[in-house]
Amino acid sequence: MRNLVLALTVSALLASNMMAVASAADAPKVSSEIAAAVADASRPAADTARDANRKPAETLAFAGIAPGDKVADYATGSGYFTRLFVDVVGPNGHVYAAVPGPMAAFPPIVKATAELQAFAGTHANLTVIRASALDAVKYPEPLDVFWISQNYHDLHDKFMGPVDIAAFNKAVYAALKPGGEYIVLDHVAAKGSPVDVTETLHRIEPATVRREVEAAGFTFEGESTILANPADPHTANVFDKSIRGHTDQFIYKFRKPKR
Repeated sequence: MRNLVLALTVSALLASNMMAVASAADAPKVSSEIAAAVADASRPAADTARDANRKPAETLAFAGIAPGDKVADYATGSGYFTRLFVDVVGPNGHVYAAVPGPMAAFPPIVKATAELQAFAGTHANLTVIRASALDAVKYPEPLDVFWISQNYHDLHDKFMGPVDIAAFNKAVYAALKPGGEYIVLDHVAAKGSPVDVTETLHRIEPATVRREVEAAGFTFEGESTILANPADPHTANVFDKSIRGHTDQFIYKFRKPKR
């Protein structure tokens, strides 16, 4: 009996170790280009101060951003990810920082957009686009990656129109190359949340995002839990000081079929 218990214990430990190794192997590798972009000493202090919460190296590695990529950063906001993308894709890639019209009127966005335009003046691989919510999904060349961070939920909000979600996701589909990726990062809303949770708490149910994006023809590639926070009660507005910067967030990766 003691030998049986010992055998079961050893088996459990081996299984646990195998799972840990598999988990480590499954974690996306951070490329030297991504590591260098995150470590760039010229990044604004306001950006680096957010790194601990946003985990940029792991996030970009999951997204698979690489040199030469053509990337759209939709609703670029402060430009936090835009500047990282510019460094990673390099001179053979290009980044389109899209500022949809309804957001462009907010004073912080006005300031951030002006700063990004100045940044674009010294970085030929960056273009800042200001247009309507749907026109801001149109680019002069097919994309490798379409990225929207903490703003997909806003597409449902009144101040954005709201946007025709089906038309938006079809526009993203059209903007990507066959095999291109669609990355959605946002704040998690509790299962069964009311429709207006996007307005009240600035959150969205991950299942809603998946349903809407897959309806446009995308395939679900997987998710990253690096920004997950099980301690988030999902009941507070994401700007509430009790949870701001520490919300439970999901990152979904979708792919346009290669045909």
